[in-house]
Amino acid sequence: MSCPYLEYRDGSDDPDRDPFDEARAYCTAADRFVQPMRADICNDRYDLVHDRDCEIYREHADDAESAESGEPAAGADGTGAENA
Repeated sequence: MSCPYLEYRDGSDDPDRDPFDEARAYCTAADRFVQPMRADICNDRYDLVHDRDCEIYREHADDAESAESGEPAAGADGTGAENA
């Protein structure tokens, strides 16, 4: 099973850039292209598991779970969202 937030894209959203020669790994949770080694985690290769080994996935899953339960999302320090 691969990460549900992983996509492979043939190009960026920038119309001034040419399409890629090969599709590249894109993380929809982080909203950015990711390195091939990160995609190995997303694809559960080499005894890696995305829901255990990827901090981007875990953070996004925790935020989604908090939103569903009505709890505040965890901040970067894991203590919960701070109101400014």
